[in-house]
Amino acid sequence: MPFQPIVSQRLYQQVAHQIGELIRRGEFVAGQRLPPERDLARLLGASRPVVREALVALEIAGLVEVRGGSGSYVKELGEFVGEGPDAGPSPFELVSARMLIEGETAFVAASEATDSDLEGIVETLDTMRAQAASGEPTFETDRLFHARIAAATHNTVLPPIVVGLWDGQFAPMFEALSHRTRLQENQRATLRDHGRVIDALLRHDGPGAREAMRAHLAEVMRVLMRDYDAEALD
Repeated sequence: MPFQPIVSQRLYQQVAHQIGELIRRGEFVAGQRLPPERDLARLLGASRPVVREALVALEIAGLVEVRGGSGSYVKELGEFVGEGPDAGPSPFELVSARMLIEGETAFVAASEATDSDLEGIVETLDTMRAQAASGEPTFETDRLFHARIAAATHNTVLPPIVVGLWDGQFAPMFEALSHRTRLQENQRATLRDHGRVIDALLRHDGPGAREAMRAHLAEVMRVLMRDYDAEALD
């Protein structure tokens, strides 16, 4: 008997596959509104973040259209990958991993950072403020803020890990969810949170730096779970 390949799926893929199969079988027809996220979560026995990710994956695959303030609607059936679309890592798992790793990274940086390290971190906040004020993109400077904190630990293993996690935000899944929840419009909160992290680092307050970094990433998580519009998917 020939060996069968082992299929490893992300949890959102499994949920997307199940909903996709229902669409393919005609349980939901083109133009029909899918049940709200909370109802789907209950019916599928999955968390609401996973259901949200599954709907994003189905939208990327072209099976679902999300209409702000209304819900998710089935599109005309097109080509669908039977095992479910892989659009990158789970945004919620990605942010959770960042909270775990970057919280501790900030804790260590608070005691290990040199004056030069701290100057470089402060510089990123000044640059981000100027960019935000002039309407320029802040992605690269934001990335540099997190990279410089990791570098300030003086542990050479940490910077590529932190940067790799940050770059995960450019996967299709994260980008789609970020766009829909208007995460990039949350710049005021980002600048505020970066300032709180820096304040703790300047005081060499490890627990404070850890808490400030975790609070910053918890805010990202909160935005990713907020309603797309006043009534969206609720």
